Amino acid sequence: MKVSRIAAAGAVAASAVLVLSGPAFAHVSVQPEGEAAKGGYATVNFKVPNERDDASTTKLEVNFPTDHPLASVMPEPIAGWTAKVTKSKLDKPVELHGESISEAVTKVTWTATGKGIESGFFQKFPLSIGALPEDADELVFKAIQTYSDKEVVRWIEEQKEGAEEPANPAPVLALSAASEEGHHGASTDTASPSVEASGASAEHAETTEVAATSTDSSDTTARVLGVVGIVVGAAGVAYGVLAGRRRTSA
Repeated sequence: MKVSRIAAAGAVAASAVLVLSGPAFAHVSVQPEGEAAKGGYATVNFKVPNERDDASTTKLEVNFPTDHPLASVMPEPIAGWTAKVTKSKLDKPVELHGESISEAVTKVTWTATGKGIESGFFQKFPLSIGALPEDADELVFKAIQTYSDKEVVRWIEEQKEGAEEPANPAPVLALSAASEEGHHGASTDTASPSVEASGASAEHAETTEVAATSTDSSDTTARVLGVVGIVVGAAGVAYGVLAGRRRTSA
């Protein structure tokens, strides 16, 4: 009886954990490919999961911060989706890397041309953005997710220091410390060939090592067989000599 009660309590607790942890991993989020360094350019992905069992996501709107405007925003083409970049004039021009900026990207809208993001799936929406601000540690983007049944979920709540995560948190992009490469472009892209080359060299080294090991093994086997052949041959000669002596004696 006690075992049944413990099992039931455990099942209830597990269900509660799943329910409470659901929103934590199901909201719209943003992550850089590599790093998003202050003062540089970066490629970021907005990850959008489908939380509904009876509808698909057909539209995503991402609003950009106007307190730290981004002059350059370029979406990557995605099959089954169209992307629209909206620029707006700023209420007050800002100095950005030595230049006066009066217009900046304020929104990017993706619209599905087909079924969109169906139940049980997620979609990444990549953007190349920059130049990133040098006087901020993070950028907050407010996202609006629309489903095929016209339901709208607004991921626009900002995290308050010391408070629990809000029900509909806005995507937040953390910025890393500025680097020399970051001021001239995305350091991730320039680093990729080196990484690939290093990987290729390592693979070649591993292949060479395996080949060398195989060659050594073959040489050792050949030597052993050679010694065995010599021993067998010597034994055969000895046997023939002894047999000849026996016949002569007879």
